[in-house]
Amino acid sequence: MAVQESNQKFIVPIGPQHPALKEPGHFEFTVDGEIVTGASVRLGYVHRGIEKGTEDRNWTQNIYLLERICGICSHIHATAYTEGVEQLAKVEAPPRAQAIRTLVAELERIHSHLLWLGVAAHEGGFDTLFMYSWRDRETVMDILETISGNRVHYSANVLGGVKFDIDDKQRDMILKGIDFLEQRTHHYMKVVTTDETFLGRTRDVGTMTKEQAIALGSVGPTARASGVTIDIRDSAPYAAYKTFPINVITDENGDLLARFVVRLKELYECYRLVREMLDHMPEGELTTRVPRRIPAGETISRVEAPRGELFYFLKSNGGEKPERVKVRTPSLCNWSSVINFAVGHKLADIPMILAGIDPCFSCNDRLIKIRRANDAQVWTWEDLRQHGIEYYR
Repeated sequence: MAVQESNQKFIVPIGPQHPALKEPGHFEFTVDGEIVTGASVRLGYVHRGIEKGTEDRNWTQNIYLLERICGICSHIHATAYTEGVEQLAKVEAPPRAQAIRTLVAELERIHSHLLWLGVAAHEGGFDTLFMYSWRDRETVMDILETISGNRVHYSANVLGGVKFDIDDKQRDMILKGIDFLEQRTHHYMKVVTTDETFLGRTRDVGTMTKEQAIALGSVGPTARASGVTIDIRDSAPYAAYKTFPINVITDENGDLLARFVVRLKELYECYRLVREMLDHMPEGELTTRVPRRIPAGETISRVEAPRGELFYFLKSNGGEKPERVKVRTPSLCNWSSVINFAVGHKLADIPMILAGIDPCFSCNDRLIKIRRANDAQVWTWEDLRQHGIEYYR
């Protein structure tokens, strides 16, 4: 971290090799003493060309590529994509496949929220909570490994359905794990709402009103903590959420504490939903046939990722490969809330304010603009490769 003086203002640059977050992002905070008076963010350090890469792979191969946009949200990315492709192909996955997709999505949400709880606690110096929540996170990771064979990239989806079934032994293991995690979540809720040191770091910090959340386009738990009643699982149900509806969790306070409370309450909702799906799992096949050549057309697919609304635009020209895949992730929508509401707080509050939106840099960094004189409108792979070689030489 370095401090520089610019026009009689002190600017504290943090990153891109970030001292707290494990992904690269560059922040500049203008400070007056310890108080932040201005903030900016520069993203794009982990651009991997995934959207462009989808155009060179067939519809099936892209499932596994798009899963790698984000490790902790791998299943929901694959779900958004497969739901969109099935819409283009006018195919509907069997009810049992839809239920298993939804079950894995809720288990992934538990995984994500417990991981976030630990990271956010660590940013506030509460390493005991960090270690406890990450220890308990192993429970849901073991469940996902038992179902799919993988602990992070589950690869449960295929076009037209899912790969894996849930048998009685797995069902019992899931229920046992959920019972344990629910008990632990009660403990975490008590800690974050009663520990005076923790409350001092979260109460009335980074407060955002409902009107501000709507104006800034915030999504997910970040918006719901400010009273915005928007959850794609409820407002535009997909997969099995039509059969197994959810209760939208909100809070009116809009501060960092509210973001903790909303995510922990969402864990209770996840546990309820998992039990309900296991008790009423539809019978039937796991897949239905999807043609290799997807009919020409375009569609959108909206799902609720752990961080908020995940939006996919898919376009087909009638071939075996997509013509365009555009992904808008929830982290991109929530960055503006960080930049706006860091102002006025102490510099020491910034790590927790950043962690409060559950940021994912890899999620947003799929696109970069390059402006050079006399450029063609469309670059080939070789053009991009040569540009990269020259840029980093």
